[in-house]
Amino acid sequence: MTYLRQFLTRRTPQHTPIPGSTQTPNSAGGYAWAVDDWTRLDRFLILGNEGGTYYATEQALTAENAAAVLRCIAADSKRAVERIVAIAEDGRAPKNDPALFALALATAFADDDGRKAALAALPRVARTGTHLLHFAAFVEGYRGWGRGLRRAVASWYEGRTERDLAYQLVKYRGRDGWSHRDLLRLSHPKPTSDARRILYGWTTQGWPGVGDDPHPDEALLLLWASDRAKRASTVWEIVWLIRDYRLPREAVPTQWLQDAAVWEALLPEMPIGATIRNLATMTRLGLLAPGGEATRIVVERLSNDEQLRRARIHPIAILTAMLTYSAGRGVRGKHTWEPVPAIIDALDAAFYRSFDNVVATGKRWLLAIDISGSMDSGMVAGVRGLTPRVAAGALALLTASTEPHYTMVAFTAAQSGNIGGQWGGGMPGLTPLTISPRQRLDDVTKAMAALPMGGTDCALPITWATARQQEFDVFMVLTDNETWAGKIHPAQALQEYRQKVNAEAKLVVVGMTASDFTIADPNDPGMLDVVGFDTAAPTIIANFATGGASSMALDSEDTDE
Repeated sequence: MTYLRQFLTRRTPQHTPIPGSTQTPNSAGGYAWAVDDWTRLDRFLILGNEGGTYYATEQALTAENAAAVLRCIAADSKRAVERIVAIAEDGRAPKNDPALFALALATAFADDDGRKAALAALPRVARTGTHLLHFAAFVEGYRGWGRGLRRAVASWYEGRTERDLAYQLVKYRGRDGWSHRDLLRLSHPKPTSDARRILYGWTTQGWPGVGDDPHPDEALLLLWASDRAKRASTVWEIVWLIRDYRLPREAVPTQWLQDAAVWEALLPEMPIGATIRNLATMTRLGLLAPGGEATRIVVERLSNDEQLRRARIHPIAILTAMLTYSAGRGVRGKHTWEPVPAIIDALDAAFYRSFDNVVATGKRWLLAIDISGSMDSGMVAGVRGLTPRVAAGALALLTASTEPHYTMVAFTAAQSGNIGGQWGGGMPGLTPLTISPRQRLDDVTKAMAALPMGGTDCALPITWATARQQEFDVFMVLTDNETWAGKIHPAQALQEYRQKVNAEAKLVVVGMTASDFTIADPNDPGMLDVVGFDTAAPTIIANFATGGASSMALDSEDTDE
């Protein structure tokens, strides 16, 4: 019996590997499967690694993720570039910096074909002027400014219409120590018209002879308005330039941005992304108030699914705005405001609509949320205040708002009255989450914060369901995969559940950090590992739950559909 206790293949403690498996130690001291480099590439492109995790520093994660990106580039450079482009273009990531970083690596370390593909893809990944400046900062760290790179940057400028180019040059002046003046002097794009010659000259040398009258060339009116704004002496002159010449906020001198009249003039033409980012400022200055016309415009804009889709507004952008706005004070600074309830409600509704093609599967779901200490450390996609725990709660609510048949639990400390303590070794437990999908996320996060944290045994939802003979079709665990507690691995628990309760049961693991571990067995087609806050994840999960796809089929090339 001593030998049996020391070598179990059907019930192995999570702090030891399953015999005969390819499990490796995770950062918490438990054992899990290492995801392959292509999955790691996806996790990095979508989640980034700003802030690190509870167990791994940001510097360590950056080094690990960069190494995985380089291995993908070495294995198949064109596939790696195609993956970078696909995730960037489809708006599946909350920030574009990881894609720009990975593209910069490809331009420096790929083979000739991959390098050419990466340079050709620059306009598709660097969609705005600020993206291009970020890319310049990344790429200089890995290679020199050779002819191919100069030509790619020149093509970025040459490929834009004159009006759009003027907008990019006015709106995005400088980022990360780089300016368009620097890049134009390095790349030497060819001016194919007088307007382009003036645009390049205005950026690199300053536009001589700016007068009081608007420029006769429509493509150059924005440059004239931008220069005129610098000499404005009244707020009404700024309002006139905004309304008549569509001057963007970035071209408005800072001293005028404390006047509500300026924001009132900006609001009608303000892009939806900028609207979301500036809700607090407009509320603090009194423009947004209950029942006001400006509030009506904002609520209507947030309710426009087509605008959300065309602007590639990522769910995290909306979630971040909702968390910050509803708090009534910023993470940085001393400004406070009184949130408008109608705007909070509109943000909450927009969050669910910002995911692609969310449909009900009709399956029976058990949603288990990791709320452990490690989930309260670090930032998802570099967003302050958006911990993996909060993000997991938001994703669980998304499923609950879609699926009619679900049970929701949280991993907690074992306590009197909770469920599953006897199956968690006396330390981890489960606590039911009586959450309605009609609740707002801030209410849900407060309920989660009140729960007692304990060790996370990701097998516990499955062993609990087995002991109760309770039937579920899909177990979904939202975690950072940094787990170690428990007498049995989740993969083994699922096999036991299939034998005793439901032979077709599946496991979905939603990874909330860009680590290289998963508790889902990659060799089991009934287990799926997906990236949290990938906008395509709900469709992938639904297909998997209904039998339309499996973890074996969903490799990096198949998740674009």
